[in-house]
Amino acid sequence: GGMNVLFIVVDDLRPVLGCYGDKLVKSPNIDQLAFQSIVFSNAYAQEAVCAPSRVSFLTGRRPDTTRLYDFYSYWRVHAGNYSTMPQYFKENGYVTLSVGKVFHPGVSSNYSDDYPYSWSIPPFHPSTEKYENDKTCRGKDGKLYANLVCPVDVTEMPSGTLPDIQSTEEAIRLLNVMKTNKQKFFLAVGYHKPHIPLRYPQEFLKLYPLENITLAPDPWVPEKLPTVAYNPWTDIRQRDDVKALNVSFPYGPLPDDFQRQIRQSYYAAVSYLDMQVGLLLNALDDVGLSNSTIVVFTADHGWSLGEHGEWAKYSNFDVATRVPLMFYVPGMTTSSVSQGERVFPYLDPFSHILGLVPQGRSKKVVELVSLFSTLAELAGLQVPPVCPETSFHVALCTEGASIVRYFNVSEEKVKEEKDGCDDTYRCFNEEPVAFSQYPRPADTPQWNSDKPKLKDIRIMGYSMRTIDYRYTVWVRFNPNNFSANFEDVHAGELYMVETDPNQDYNIYNNTSHGVFFKKILG
Repeated sequence: GGMNVLFIVVDDLRPVLGCYGDKLVKSPNIDQLAFQSIVFSNAYAQEAVCAPSRVSFLTGRRPDTTRLYDFYSYWRVHAGNYSTMPQYFKENGYVTLSVGKVFHPGVSSNYSDDYPYSWSIPPFHPSTEKYENDKTCRGKDGKLYANLVCPVDVTEMPSGTLPDIQSTEEAIRLLNVMKTNKQKFFLAVGYHKPHIPLRYPQEFLKLYPLENITLAPDPWVPEKLPTVAYNPWTDIRQRDDVKALNVSFPYGPLPDDFQRQIRQSYYAAVSYLDMQVGLLLNALDDVGLSNSTIVVFTADHGWSLGEHGEWAKYSNFDVATRVPLMFYVPGMTTSSVSQGERVFPYLDPFSHILGLVPQGRSKKVVELVSLFSTLAELAGLQVPPVCPETSFHVALCTEGASIVRYFNVSEEKVKEEKDGCDDTYRCFNEEPVAFSQYPRPADTPQWNSDKPKLKDIRIMGYSMRTIDYRYTVWVRFNPNNFSANFEDVHAGELYMVETDPNQDYNIYNNTSHGVFFKKILG
């Protein structure tokens, strides 16, 4: 009994996908998956940076419980010995497998991707990952650079390949092993692109002629944006091509033509990713497991493409916190699939234009911290209990309610029906809410504002997103005892979704916000 799970997590992918209404991108394989899935159009990460977000959704705990806001601690030692989602599947008889970037590598996953707790065999990392930041990008002068914008000839790359290509090949190999051994599996596949550097096979550029690429709708720093909220995109400034532009810190805008090139390469990297996902799902068909495997597709957070004069993640804006999230569940999101029927034929991004609409779409606001309980429920395992108020001592519990209850919602009914929502979860008058947060070292942008180390954090931006608004308060934070002082508010932001979908007009100072403030305190 029980379904397999194929869990696909992408680094830094905002929802620039056809199935999310993007008109420019070519993403036929992910769109084909969406066509068979329930797609969440309002899904948010709990912190817009890799390690904290991943540890949060893999443990089902929020960053204030994992105590990971940077890259430099292992939750089992530093916070509590929390069970992870793959560990729970492993303890329930699954073979758990990790390919590529699933946990953030390094100290935050004990230099082992949390093996052997989380995985049945040691995680696979592509051998060419180590060249990611090397000088592999050919400049106009024929020399090699470590650029941000980096279309490459794959045959010239070390070993003649790229990390995501290797991850796809390994994942396909493992699917075949599982099929042969008839083992029930939880296979997590973590793709690197479109994480910087934007290094992808150069042929994908031809999908996106530069004249079709616009700037962000709001490429300026908003007048009423508190300085503490701004992220100065230090990481991209360190790439050779950006360095050569000599842009002033922290607000100096990138030249328009270079902004277009970044956006063009981000899109090209997404189409390269789409090809990998297409090959992987096609292999699931090949081994005949599409009718017995749940497929989840998501990202660890988004990435700003020039909106608000910002690049990269490191903020509480929707462009940084919003992620794609879809679930394919045979017999639930699709009519049951007969053995051997092809669900995911590979589609070539260069020739396929798909006008498919997702099977089901939910506008409900949901959080990645809900993934653990949601996947447990979908797989028929016991859903882990709700965490008590303080849960550092509790190994197995979750701070994110399962969202399976939203799966069979037909959009028309949504308005009148009350949210089936039990009291243990903060329901806010039946209104689903997504919480995100971001730490800062100071009230004004400085060199470490994007990624402050724990000891340097002085302010925490707590942010709350509902269907109608995003409300953020930046409050004093003490890293020695992990305490936030909501009586010491440094700045605030309030954006109304209907009138200001891009979050450019902060109305915090001309609105009474006591009601929002009470909600964020829970």
